[in-house]
Amino acid sequence: MPRPVPAPLLAWLDALRCPQCGAQLAEHEGALRCPARHSFDLARAGYVSLLRGGGAVSGDDDEMARARQRFLDTGAYDPLRTALADLAARTVPAFECAGARDSQEGSAPVPASSGDAGHAPSVLDMGCGPGHYLATLLDRFPAARGLGVDTSARSLRFAARAHDRAAAVLGDVFARFPLADSSVDVLLDVFAPRNAAEFARVLRPDGALLVARPAVDHLAELRALVPDMVAVDPRKEQRLHAALDPHLQEVAREELRIPLSLSPGAARDLIAMTPSARHVDPARADSLLAGEGTIEVTLGVLLSAHRPRLG
Repeated sequence: MPRPVPAPLLAWLDALRCPQCGAQLAEHEGALRCPARHSFDLARAGYVSLLRGGGAVSGDDDEMARARQRFLDTGAYDPLRTALADLAARTVPAFECAGARDSQEGSAPVPASSGDAGHAPSVLDMGCGPGHYLATLLDRFPAARGLGVDTSARSLRFAARAHDRAAAVLGDVFARFPLADSSVDVLLDVFAPRNAAEFARVLRPDGALLVARPAVDHLAELRALVPDMVAVDPRKEQRLHAALDPHLQEVAREELRIPLSLSPGAARDLIAMTPSARHVDPARADSLLAGEGTIEVTLGVLLSAHRPRLG
């Protein structure tokens, strides 16, 4: 007997598209299949691969995925999770009503509405990792459905069970997304690569791309302790806007700076979950952090919301 397709994936069948031919996908004997009989089996962990051709270009390995899960489970980045949900509530009409009510403790969930009758507001997290940020938005907006996409099968083991309304797909941000045009209300891009043309294609006209990226002083104190860590590109903002501006218009911007107190173990996981993992020898990091007690660092993040350009 084939395993049933998880309910969160079934909720996305109106929007999911075959990566081979672009046709709509449907459930078929425990898999997803299009009318041309391209079929995509479910992984045991509950996600489906919608990669085309040779596969994705990169992705967290097992050690990086586990380090990311452990670190995010500490709650150190919870202020960023809250800030993203607040930004969605302020910038996306489909979430404005729900955002105002859900922030009041004990209030009843208010179904969010959108321009299409019967449409469930949709959250897409590209480069979702273990799904923490996606889960935060789904908690905040109880009528929404979520889809996490990542190139790392190891990360998707966690993302597939991050929330009972979150579906998980193995996919590539640099390829055409396996989604219909104008099918997404909020698109999260948190410390992840970007594909501006595809972002604009899948977003609804009144939807928004929410981008979180490191400020120049992000984790500066930790980089001073571990000099082999990757530095923030000082031209990152210029490159970001050069990529996004032809397709999307910035409609909101804010900066988040939060002091964090990390244990040496959390600091090691933070290094191990970032691109610095490929540049820092773990034994050297252990040696540099061994004499530290609590490590004070700055969470410095730039947040912005972008709406698709029309016409």
